[in-house]
Amino acid sequence: MLTHWETLEHQAMQKQWSYAQFLLALCEIEVERRWSQRLKRALNEAQFPSAKTLSTFDWSHLDGFNPAPLMQLATDSGWLKRAENCLIFGPSGVGKTHLACAVARAIVELGLRAKFFAATTLVQTLQQAKRQLLLPNTLKKLDRYDLLIIDDLGYVKKSEAETSVLFELIAHRYERKSLLVTANQPFSQWNAIFADDMMTVAAVDRLVHHALIVELQADSYRKRSADKRSQTRDTSQNTHSEPITQNPDLIHTDNCRDN
Repeated sequence: MLTHWETLEHQAMQKQWSYAQFLLALCEIEVERRWSQRLKRALNEAQFPSAKTLSTFDWSHLDGFNPAPLMQLATDSGWLKRAENCLIFGPSGVGKTHLACAVARAIVELGLRAKFFAATTLVQTLQQAKRQLLLPNTLKKLDRYDLLIIDDLGYVKKSEAETSVLFELIAHRYERKSLLVTANQPFSQWNAIFADDMMTVAAVDRLVHHALIVELQADSYRKRSADKRSQTRDTSQNTHSEPITQNPDLIHTDNCRDN
């Protein structure tokens, strides 16, 4: 307010604002400043790998996909209050991480807190906490986040030490806080993630009980982009390359010289 009041006073006098209008304009500037600062802190805390949004996602490479359910998650935070989950499945390169971060960013802009973790990094953090007998405290600290993003769950190695802490996290947040999970493998292949069948069934049961399940079927976006660049490069090379022809006069001259 100290920064802007003089400029705003000049504007108020020109437009003949009332005192109430002048005060309202000052307060709106302050509210906007505080919101911007809070959003910046929240995004730094969330540690999204990049500034992904739903508006920058290329929906055209997902033929027949209906984005409405994901859009609903991004605009209505009610699912977080109900401790519901979102599970995004699909092969590598189809945009799972982009969509997960985009939904989470929208949630942060609604005033809630989110935290992004690569699955392997999260498991290592939980393992270390367990070795130090601090796992319960660590799980409680993660409760401060309305949404946890666990990216690329399938890359977690199948071992009891790793998957047990991951299961404890899933069980701890069940019906208390929300998870957004991305994975390459369908549920039928999650035996490769968890140490035994019973743990797999228990983890899946807790995740899907209150969840939106999204399946992405498409070619790798990165592969398609690479193919397009390759085609463009090949076309450019073909356009600029000209066949090398020999000048008949030069051939005749050279032949005469040789003779």
